[in-house]
Amino acid sequence: MSTHYSLKKRLISYTSLFSLILGCVLGGGAYKISLEEITEILDAQMEYMAERVALDVEPVQSHFDVHKRYHEEDLFVDVWAYADHSDVNHEHHLLVGPKQKAGFYPHKTAHNAWITYVLPAKDYQIQISQQQVVRQRVALELAASMFLPYLVIMPFALFGLILIIRRSLKPLEDFKSELAQRDSSSLAAIQHASYPEELVPTISEMNHLFERISVSQQEQQQFVADAAHELRTPITALNLQVKILISQFPGEQNLLNLSKGLARIQHLVAQLLALAKQDVSVNSSLQLSEFKLNDVVLHCVEQIMNMAVEKEIDLGFERNIPTDMYSIEPSIHSIVFNLIDNAIKYTPFSGIVNISVFNDQHFAYVQIEDSGPGIDSSMYGKVLKRFYRVHHHLETGSGLGLSIVDKAIQHLGGELFLTRSIELGGLSVLVKLPQKLPG
Repeated sequence: MSTHYSLKKRLISYTSLFSLILGCVLGGGAYKISLEEITEILDAQMEYMAERVALDVEPVQSHFDVHKRYHEEDLFVDVWAYADHSDVNHEHHLLVGPKQKAGFYPHKTAHNAWITYVLPAKDYQIQISQQQVVRQRVALELAASMFLPYLVIMPFALFGLILIIRRSLKPLEDFKSELAQRDSSSLAAIQHASYPEELVPTISEMNHLFERISVSQQEQQQFVADAAHELRTPITALNLQVKILISQFPGEQNLLNLSKGLARIQHLVAQLLALAKQDVSVNSSLQLSEFKLNDVVLHCVEQIMNMAVEKEIDLGFERNIPTDMYSIEPSIHSIVFNLIDNAIKYTPFSGIVNISVFNDQHFAYVQIEDSGPGIDSSMYGKVLKRFYRVHHHLETGSGLGLSIVDKAIQHLGGELFLTRSIELGGLSVLVKLPQKLPG
């Protein structure tokens, strides 16, 4: 199971973690620097005090209170004679043993760690002592005072970084939106002029992919069109020959079956040609034009009237409201022709097919109703698939008509509704199309 992560959230998390680590490093560095500076200053102060005491040497004993909190200015001065060394309680008086050389000597007592500056004199040893924790406390306060601005600024800096990250990743959101808004059949190249150079290689590869898919589709469509075109002529010739044979041998059942088979093949070839043309129209921009929807529907009725007459079907207009269109006329012609053709095929002899043309404020409608067997509502989605047929035994068909219609309607931004006709009892097909397509 693949897991997805957000690049934006990951960048924000890593930036926040880096800022936290950086703050800790800065805090530790500030403490170390402060401790070194404090040590240098207080060491100099202890040396200076020892030299001042050495100018007038007298025995001095300091007093340390374990309950008192001492500060950086608090120093413990002890001056003791070498002759009294054996009698001195070094642990209690914070004293170190006799030293021959002046310098700083760290040591520990029962109370704390100490740093002591020893200045040996002729008969006395001068010691200036201070708690290590005092220096550490001062260094920590200085480091905190230096780190405080970082803590104050850091939330604003993180907020600014989040805005920068979101702004920097906005081209990815724009790219996603552009892909989401593209038509499912659009293979036009993506323009990368407005995108950062990091996205250009990806966009270029996608454009190459679109180009390969487009070429493959064109080759497939051309193959279907060529095959259908090459088949149409010999099938027409065979159909004529069979009709001649039927006229010479009337009533011959085998010839009648052959004629029906040829009619079905001829219809399939015609539908394949229509499908190839439909695919080409979907994947190319056909010219928009102004026309009346009523004229297109009337032209389709005139083309298919012979079929209706042969079956004695009452084909006519129930409503014919003048409707202006600014759209792709060939696509609308294909839609209406296929729907009327289907209605006539599946309507029994002496049946009725009603056609209505009307409009509202923004949309045009074509409704075709028949008195045929209709389609069960559970099959409405399936009949829009290619080569799917419901009534195999009733009429010669290929199962492509409604698929061609549905694809053309989607390309024009319309909708197709299948219901049962209330008046005629058969199938009612309602086509909803925008009256004006954007130029």
